[in-house]
Amino acid sequence: MLFSELGLSPEILRAIDEQGYSQPTPIQEKAIPLVLSGRDLLAAAQTGTGKTAAFMLPILERLKKFANTSVSPAMHPIRALVLSPTRELADQIGVNVQSYTKYLPLRATTVYGGVNMDPQTQELRRGVEVLIATPGRLLDHIQQKTVQLNKVEVLVLDEADRMLDMGFIQDIRKIMGMLPKERQTLLFSATFAPEIKRLAADFMHTPQTVEVARQNATNEQVEQLVFKVDNFKKRQVLAHLIRSREMSQVIVFCKTKISADQLARDLKRDGLDAEAIHGDKTQGTRLETLAAFKEGKLRVLVATDVAARGLDISELPYVVNFEMPNSPEDYVHRIGRTGRAGAKGVAISLMGPEETRQHEAIEKLTKQTLTPQSVDGFGLSSQQRPKPMLTPMREPMREPMRESMRESMRESSRDLSPTPVLSAGKGEGLKQARPGRRNRKEKREVPALLLPPRYKVEIIR
Repeated sequence: MLFSELGLSPEILRAIDEQGYSQPTPIQEKAIPLVLSGRDLLAAAQTGTGKTAAFMLPILERLKKFANTSVSPAMHPIRALVLSPTRELADQIGVNVQSYTKYLPLRATTVYGGVNMDPQTQELRRGVEVLIATPGRLLDHIQQKTVQLNKVEVLVLDEADRMLDMGFIQDIRKIMGMLPKERQTLLFSATFAPEIKRLAADFMHTPQTVEVARQNATNEQVEQLVFKVDNFKKRQVLAHLIRSREMSQVIVFCKTKISADQLARDLKRDGLDAEAIHGDKTQGTRLETLAAFKEGKLRVLVATDVAARGLDISELPYVVNFEMPNSPEDYVHRIGRTGRAGAKGVAISLMGPEETRQHEAIEKLTKQTLTPQSVDGFGLSSQQRPKPMLTPMREPMREPMRESMRESMRESSRDLSPTPVLSAGKGEGLKQARPGRRNRKEKREVPALLLPPRYKVEIIR
């Protein structure tokens, strides 16, 4: 099927053709006609399936009737609201909308936290038909009365599962309570989790359901490799792989902001152009780093999971899991950064000795066997110097072993027999220990060689 068969106008078709797209992805093929019909839509699609175009293209088609060149803000009320969990994803959606509306007189803007509100306020006062926003910053603008939502006809909750995970549920409910009841609602999520279904039941009207990719599905175009590496060797192995495989560009995933910063500094010291991106960076810094990476000026982008959500970098050849994610679902999202739009990609995971549990969880979720390999010259030191382990005895001691131990004890007793001992009784001389089993309350004599001089000890058994 071609985009031209989906009921889109020539202006939109021309814009997406200039982006190099002629055939819709499965989610686009199924979702676009449903959105054009005005029905509510509940869609499950993983990152990298083209879901932004799946909801944005038909929305723009529906809003085309409101397109005008008037300079009056009153002629450009907000008609479509797109809520996004992260600033990066919101920014990427905004970039896509700008390209889709190249030949349509429709206005769009993006608002998110971490930057000055004034430029956003100026854009909003000019009037926009499409607003892309993170929930928190949208509520800020509503409080400042720079946003009016009474004309909204279409609401999109993009990556709704992530918004719920990040604790935006109350903000979302507050925002949805401000919207007209007569509206179209589109909800996109990685899965139909129970929380998503409850949200849909509360705010959607008999939604159509589309599911084109399970959350545990990995792209067949992505080659997945797992290397066993000692934690203290990971940085050297990463630098070695980047150079030996001649990686032109790569996104490297870390679990924490601290480890992302540290790795970026270490790679720089190794002579590799690397920068970290995460939530503690200013929005301006993040945008500059992303721009440098997209333009090919930066070779290594070190990112946390949240910061990487929504990154849309075409023809990214490599992704590396420097630290295995705690959630196997995050693994699927991570490697979804490569192998996009039919291109091939490689996802490499550096698995430390303590990360086998995460590796097993990934295999279970994806229903794939990912056999760990070794990197030449970087063998596991734990294999060379195995640590002693204390293991419980799994079966009772056999009778021959008991008899052997008894005999050994008798021999030891005979060896100690002639040794002088201190009597437990006061004023008695030295005695010789008598072997054999003693009465439970009989006094036990202790070899003198085990005691300091002048001491007499009485031990009652």
